[in-house]
Amino acid sequence: MSTQEAPAQEDAARLLVRTLEAEGVEYVFGIPGEENIHFVQALNDSSIRYVLVRHEQGAAFMAEIYGRLTGRAGVASATLGPGAINLQLGVADATTNSTPVVAISAQVGLDRIYKESHQIVDLVSLFRPITKWSEMAPTAEALPEMVRKAFKTAQTERPGAVYLAIPEDVEAAKVPAGLRPLPVNVVRPQEPSPAQIARAADVLALADRPVVLAGHGATRARASDALRYFSERLGLPVATTFNGKGVFPDDHPNALGAVGFMRHDYVNFGFDEADVLIAVGYELQEFDPAKVNPNADKKIIHVHQFPAEVDDHYPVEVGVQGDISRTLRSLADSVHRRFDRSEDGPHATNRRIREMIREELAEGATEDGHPLSPRRIVSDVRAAMGRGDIVLADTGAVKMWMARMYPTYEPNTLLVSNGLSSMGFAVPGAIAAKLAHPDRRVLAATGDGAFLMNSQELETAVRENIPITVLIWDDSAYGLIEWKMDLELGTSSNIRFGNPDFVKYAESFGARGYRVDSADELLPTLRKALADDAVSVIAVPVDYSHNLQLTDKLGDLTDPF
Repeated sequence: MSTQEAPAQEDAARLLVRTLEAEGVEYVFGIPGEENIHFVQALNDSSIRYVLVRHEQGAAFMAEIYGRLTGRAGVASATLGPGAINLQLGVADATTNSTPVVAISAQVGLDRIYKESHQIVDLVSLFRPITKWSEMAPTAEALPEMVRKAFKTAQTERPGAVYLAIPEDVEAAKVPAGLRPLPVNVVRPQEPSPAQIARAADVLALADRPVVLAGHGATRARASDALRYFSERLGLPVATTFNGKGVFPDDHPNALGAVGFMRHDYVNFGFDEADVLIAVGYELQEFDPAKVNPNADKKIIHVHQFPAEVDDHYPVEVGVQGDISRTLRSLADSVHRRFDRSEDGPHATNRRIREMIREELAEGATEDGHPLSPRRIVSDVRAAMGRGDIVLADTGAVKMWMARMYPTYEPNTLLVSNGLSSMGFAVPGAIAAKLAHPDRRVLAATGDGAFLMNSQELETAVRENIPITVLIWDDSAYGLIEWKMDLELGTSSNIRFGNPDFVKYAESFGARGYRVDSADELLPTLRKALADDAVSVIAVPVDYSHNLQLTDKLGDLTDPF
């Protein structure tokens, strides 16, 4: 039976599943509850794979990473009350990271929602501040329209999460014959305004030292080819945000690296000298514009599919709203000059920035201490991973080291949470990443604190036969908080904890466990784990005394020469 053909009569749960099939949904991540058993049962007879998780937070993170990698809304499911509330961290993370997610939960029946009763919580109001749209289905007949609106809203720029509550009696209700999913219509990006292109070209014609900052929006728009064309035609350096890493390859001669570190990093010198900033798909939550435009004196050309947010340090000289690739190509063809490539001009600064980044990675490869230096870990991870393989760097000191140092060559090959910066997303996210790209190797790089927040999803990966590798940076502390406290207070407190034996812990779930006992063991262990068709966990002791060495070094650095 076609997904579009309704039987003579069916219940709303089956209709809901058919609407999800019509949207192209491949996976639903969740935990069933008493109030949505009809929905979960209906999924068994569909083309959709239900991935049973161990915590609803994990389901939401899986849906988020699936949505981020595919551009199609990931779907997370939960029961009412506590189950739905557990979805909220991943839902908020998706919205702040501009990622499409549709969260669906049960709700108490309409016959008692108006009064005090067991497990009643106003879920629609709870989800409203963290979603683009939050609503409850009042009738079974409303489901086709509401599901279509949910996916359209989640996936349309600027993407984000939506929430839909299905009351228990609505889910079980019979629906009229002939009710079917709505046709899927795709919102197309608009053409850029020729007048705005001309204005932006005029700004660049008079510029001295422009620099490009590419963000997450450029990745979502699949604008990598157009960005390279723009950079090469005009001779412009390109930096990315942490969320934009890979949209411009780090081995390109015009690449400047990533901005987002807590201190003035090498790449920031490229912005210090700039007079014009071309922000391509950049969103303010990715990185505070005050860090690259502290005096609010740079002219900004905003290139995105929606208008710029208002900020004192982001004064837009020209905003070009429309398809990002078409905008970049049109703007490149409208500027009849190339910028200074001489060795003693801004090109020299940009070249030196690239050299400093490469030197730091090369030095890390030779550090043989144990516990391992962060630079050694980053260097070995890069050596073990292919250009298109995917690393998820969880929030913490791990993210700071990986995002600033790990070279990327393709979009979405290093994933961080930079909107909400949630801890605990990497392990469940790695499961979704492997489902979205089964042909790529997937590594979750996580601190020990973040790992134990959602480590139960190892069982999900083993049971569902989803091979991922988890690399735990083990220091028995909340390393980033210790770093920040030592940096600003000169001391730290309340950041240390105990850990289990990670090898035995992994093996108890049926995964493979490894512990790195010397620096030269890490790379071969990574290669072995990544080559195995299994779930593997590697614990590597890390020496975070290098944290303050790095920030002290950057604090003393006044120029790149």
